Amino acid sequence: MEDRKSNKWSIGMPDTIFGLVIEHIVDSRDRDAVSLVCRRWYEIDALTRKHITIALCYTTTPRRLQRRFQQLRSLKLKGKPRAAMFNLIPEDWGGFVTPWVEEIAKSFSCLESLHFRRMIVKDSDLELLAQSRGHALKVLKLDKCSGFSTDGLLHITRLCRKLKTLFLEESSVDEKDGEWLHELSLNNTVLETLNFYMADLAKVRFQDLEVIARNCRSLVSMKISDCEILDLAGFFRAAGVLEEFAGGSFNEQPEKYSTVSLPPRLCCLGLTYMGKNEMTIVFPFASLLRKLDLLYALLDTEDHCLLIERCPNLEVLETRNVIGDRGLEVLARYCKRLKRLRIERGADEQGMEEEGGLVSQRGIIALAQGCLELEYLAVYVSDITNASLECIGRYMKNLCDFRLVLLDQEERITDLPLDNGVRALLRGCKLRRFALYLRPGGLTDVGLSYIGQHSDNIRWMLLGYVGETDEGLLAFSRGCPSLQKLEMRGCCFSERALAFAVLQLTSLRYLWVQGYRATSATGCDLLAMARPYWNIELIPSRQVVVADPHGEAVVVENPAHILAYYSLAGQREDFPDTVCPLLPPSSLLTS
Repeated sequence: MEDRKSNKWSIGMPDTIFGLVIEHIVDSRDRDAVSLVCRRWYEIDALTRKHITIALCYTTTPRRLQRRFQQLRSLKLKGKPRAAMFNLIPEDWGGFVTPWVEEIAKSFSCLESLHFRRMIVKDSDLELLAQSRGHALKVLKLDKCSGFSTDGLLHITRLCRKLKTLFLEESSVDEKDGEWLHELSLNNTVLETLNFYMADLAKVRFQDLEVIARNCRSLVSMKISDCEILDLAGFFRAAGVLEEFAGGSFNEQPEKYSTVSLPPRLCCLGLTYMGKNEMTIVFPFASLLRKLDLLYALLDTEDHCLLIERCPNLEVLETRNVIGDRGLEVLARYCKRLKRLRIERGADEQGMEEEGGLVSQRGIIALAQGCLELEYLAVYVSDITNASLECIGRYMKNLCDFRLVLLDQEERITDLPLDNGVRALLRGCKLRRFALYLRPGGLTDVGLSYIGQHSDNIRWMLLGYVGETDEGLLAFSRGCPSLQKLEMRGCCFSERALAFAVLQLTSLRYLWVQGYRATSATGCDLLAMARPYWNIELIPSRQVVVADPHGEAVVVENPAHILAYYSLAGQREDFPDTVCPLLPPSSLLTS
């Protein structure tokens, strides 16, 4: 039957024509659908697929991936669950890149771009990668990775002379010296992007940065660690086509910075530790800025207002909730082209509250009515109402990624539960990604059922402290037809309800839960969701040391976790190269 189907399609569309057509099919879901039509199309997809993202490194083996996609040029590989960024996953959980690098060194002959995220990378991995793929590697991203040192980077910068992108942002790097950067300055002339932002690399010589700017005439993005801005004057003069800069620091008297001239094409900026007196360095070209990162700036609410009103072309803003409702009102009034807004929580929320620097429904309503082109919104709020969520659903028709966290320092929330507001938001916005982190009482079982009913297109979801009983979870799971990845924290659901919910969520490929009603130490009720290729891991509770609001170290109990995911590789401890039937790439991969 399959052969006849294949012949039928071959008659209607010869392989040569289809081979040309499929090159223009880039969306992962479209590719997945094409690969399931018949075996011949499956084979053509395998031969022509250029980029793959592995959402969890244990969902397949390196050898299996290479056997199917032999012409891969770009690979993105994710290791530890996202919860690892918040110290919720034990450090030794896994996510080692070594087996992947070993296979890449042997078999991935076309690979020229690698992106490792939240993985453990050793110096020996980087050395092998440099020796085997250094002649061809154009992009290397070590994104929130750990386990390596600047000795490993030295192998990369010495042997990978075609690198156009080297990305180390937020990685934990053991810094021995700054020789890796010096070698990069000597050996590379094609670099376009260099990023070691928030990687705690302090032994960086500004002279090397200046040489890189002179030698690499296509350098468009540079994000660095702390380096005195005055020392970068030569770098800024040499980097004539630079469009993005982040990092640096201000340690001198404010009047000295008036002599610093930033590159003329700069449109994306993030100056760390910039205070009120240093803002004047930005004012002359603020109207040209499309992206502004103020996450690590030392600005209060009024400073935000003064700067934002000078940025009418702003499309991306990242800041902390010190921006306040007044800052959001200014943003809504002046920045009509805004597409992405990320507002993290501040370190001193008590002090900000006294100065009116927290975000509430007032700022959210102003934002919804003023920034109609917004596509991404992630925000920590001190208060929120149903009316503000309804306002988002009414006005923000382009919003496809919405994430909201309700802070818990304020006891008197004006309008809980948020059932009706969440329903209106989901009805009005065609979301693909959704995160809602509340507190007990923030969303009832009815509200949870609304999420299930109105989440047709959502593929990733994070829910915290929502619902009341197992019935709410089961009602939720009867919807969400496209949901592939679900993360939950602080919920009241039992193991049995979680298992049955997984069975009803037919598109689900990944589940992470922290904080649930365990029925026994063995997790036996979770066996109800057991099936072929579905791995279930239990991570026991543990004690961790965290800082309280006053900066004091305290010991808290980290609740147990459930991690479940589809895998073609069997148990991750074994990681065997087992034989399995054809499965759609969407079960594991996205392009």
